[in-house]
Amino acid sequence: MKSDDRRLKILQIVVDSYIRTGEPIGSKTVAALMNNEVSSATIRNDMAMLERLGFLEQPHTSAGRIPTYLGYRIYINKLMRPSGLSEEEKHRIDTMLQREKTSPHAVVENALEALAEVTGCAAVNTSNLPKFSVITKVEVVPAGRKLYALLMITSTGEIKNKICRLEFDLNQEQLSFFENLVKHELLGKNVEQLTPVTMQNMAVALGSYMLSLSPLLYAIYELSDEISRQQVEMKGERNLLRCRDFDAGELIHFINTKNEIGKILSSAFDGINVVFGKETDTFTITNSSLILSKYGSDHPMGSFGVIGPIRLDYSKIIPYMEYFSESVSRIIDNMMEEQKGALTDGEKK
Repeated sequence: MKSDDRRLKILQIVVDSYIRTGEPIGSKTVAALMNNEVSSATIRNDMAMLERLGFLEQPHTSAGRIPTYLGYRIYINKLMRPSGLSEEEKHRIDTMLQREKTSPHAVVENALEALAEVTGCAAVNTSNLPKFSVITKVEVVPAGRKLYALLMITSTGEIKNKICRLEFDLNQEQLSFFENLVKHELLGKNVEQLTPVTMQNMAVALGSYMLSLSPLLYAIYELSDEISRQQVEMKGERNLLRCRDFDAGELIHFINTKNEIGKILSSAFDGINVVFGKETDTFTITNSSLILSKYGSDHPMGSFGVIGPIRLDYSKIIPYMEYFSESVSRIIDNMMEEQKGALTDGEKK
């Protein structure tokens, strides 16, 4: 065995062992795992070389070695052997994803919970679904004297409401006028089309009702802006809190400021991406890793992420991520096509 190949094999054994036990590994143990085909003295020299190259480190003077971030990177890119998913595991995931299919947003939220459950980690998501979100319903409901509840529902399953306090009580003629305006100007439009200019034009269209109805119009704009604003969703925070690999203070800060990793999630490219803690300014949990994968076939609709200790079982977690992303992409693509067809049929009628 060539020296470079031998050192890569040693690195693989060290990473696999550390993932499994969380303990440093010495040259004698590595030699045993290599069936003593190589002497422990040679392995000791190779491990020292791997340390000088930045792939291994020695946490204590008398201890064995553990992988560094760079060592994990080499392992994931070159040495890891993905275990793949059994048919039973695929069936379990498929069953979880079938729990809720009322809307793309519901599918993603359900997938996030399932991903946290299956991996035993925290699962995060940021989506571009608002870009494909069409307003399907706007309703005004009297809620008290001069109080009205505004309800907005979109094709991706977003349901938003807002209580509006008006200067006057509205009569049925005013309510009917507003409902007709919304029906002709807003229903079937993407939420991102509700720009300030669009809303100003609608305000002008209110005519003599501008004073009484403009607060409702402004509430619609606020709700659409809220829907369009990208947020990070997280499930399985308790899985992180139970992990002894993390600093509690860093973990609590991250959970309270989770939206900061939205940029990392949004910038994920095709395939699997792995980011290690403290490699960026927006993901600063020591000894952690974030595994990312996009979903959406024709157009990227968002990204899933799994957060756990750096010694995750990547050979298992990565296939999970791939299967979840592929399955969610397929389900959402089918739903979007069905919704597009329903809207087209509605316009024809």
